[in-house]
Amino acid sequence: MSWASETARLADWVASLGVDALAEVSTEVHDHVGPLLRLAARSEHQMSEAEEHLAAELATTGSSSWGRLQNDVTSQLNADVALPDGPRQLSMSAVRGLATDPDPVVRRAAYDAEMRAWPTVEVPVAAAMNAIKGEANTLNRRRQWPSPLDASLYANSVSRETFDSMQAAVVAALPDLRGWMKTKAMLHGHDSAKGLPWWDLVAPSPLAPASLSWADGLDIVRNAFKEYGPGLGGLVDRALEEQWIDAEPRPGKTGGAFCARFVDDRSLVLLNWSGSAESAQTTAHELGHAYHNTTVAGRTALQRQFPMALAETASIFCETLVVEEGLARKEGAERLAQLDVDLQGTNQVIVDIHSRFLFETELFDRRQRRTLSAAEMCEMMNDAQAVAYGDGLDQTTAHPYMWLLKPHYYGSHFYNWPYTYGLLFGLGLYARYKDDPERFRAGYDDLLSRAGMDTAEQLGQAFGLDVTDEAFWTASLDVIRGRISQYEEIAAELVADTR
Repeated sequence: MSWASETARLADWVASLGVDALAEVSTEVHDHVGPLLRLAARSEHQMSEAEEHLAAELATTGSSSWGRLQNDVTSQLNADVALPDGPRQLSMSAVRGLATDPDPVVRRAAYDAEMRAWPTVEVPVAAAMNAIKGEANTLNRRRQWPSPLDASLYANSVSRETFDSMQAAVVAALPDLRGWMKTKAMLHGHDSAKGLPWWDLVAPSPLAPASLSWADGLDIVRNAFKEYGPGLGGLVDRALEEQWIDAEPRPGKTGGAFCARFVDDRSLVLLNWSGSAESAQTTAHELGHAYHNTTVAGRTALQRQFPMALAETASIFCETLVVEEGLARKEGAERLAQLDVDLQGTNQVIVDIHSRFLFETELFDRRQRRTLSAAEMCEMMNDAQAVAYGDGLDQTTAHPYMWLLKPHYYGSHFYNWPYTYGLLFGLGLYARYKDDPERFRAGYDDLLSRAGMDTAEQLGQAFGLDVTDEAFWTASLDVIRGRISQYEEIAAELVADTR
């Protein structure tokens, strides 16, 4: 019997016993009341035991296999890039890494190479998407979820009230981020009225060097972590000594970055180091996940199963430590470059992820009626990017194949919005840390260790944060607005000085 079907059986059994009543007479149940209540709630959205068992078995030849197909096809794809020193064939992870190259000719060449390469694999990957989302629609309907989003919210221990409050604040902030994109477009020599071309969305600042060696990048992360405290501060060296990190891009290696819990309190971290300042922040982000894993190592198996939205807490907090440490000691062009790296990451997590949310919402809706072609998925992605990016992006350069290359669509559903939650919740936590560092440190590790035990609302309350209130999310976004204002002021000064 599979893990999924065993969990379904456990959920029905827990619901039949009554968690609250058991918690009054059992210390063991009391210590696990959060995970057990979630299991009991899951039982309300389950099919019969035989059907759940069948669904789990079929997934191994259904959605799981289709997800592996997407990974195999995209990770093995190479592309010919017309680089300034001559054409070269590169793996797609290496091609996408060129998006942060200091040379604009290289960035444009990489984008063009992507636009030629992705269509060559769009048919099998579209088939994978149709199979995975079609299966999800069928199971969600049979399990009586009102929508796929409701299933995602349950899986992340986030209420609809909290999600709607966050989304309202995000939509209100989109014009501010579009303004930042226009300023960035101006700095890179584009007509700001037309918006920023896609290939320059994550380009390094043209006014300061952005290339970093692996050693220098690690030093940045190490120093920021040590500034917080010795526990976090020693993590970088431990990860290196125990060989947790696979950093170099190479042919056949999957793109992106992630951290996986391994054994005991150890983790495995995948990176695709590109030599950019953004890579240093990504390293901090993934090592933040590794630190989170150290805090839950002493918890039981049920207590360690924390959802995506809460799993991003430590990673965003650690990334913010790196950003703030850099901003505290830099001025002028260097400060602009640091802000640029931070804001381009923020832009991805707020604006691009909003486009992914819009795309996946439409995808699920259309997939209920019929199978979709690759061309339709490209059209839907372009539409979603137009709504999210607006006039901040040169829409003639939009990326219609983002649905194809992002593995998240193929291993989960509505996977991406938790990153937005994590960013904004992490900023709220950082504000609490700055208000009272000692008190924050005293409770932070315990908060992280409880990510699988409490709801998002309960974790927020532990630090006096009301995540159901739109004002909380607006306050976090105001931090971003402040950084955008700094960016625009410095950019205007530096441009004026060069004239």
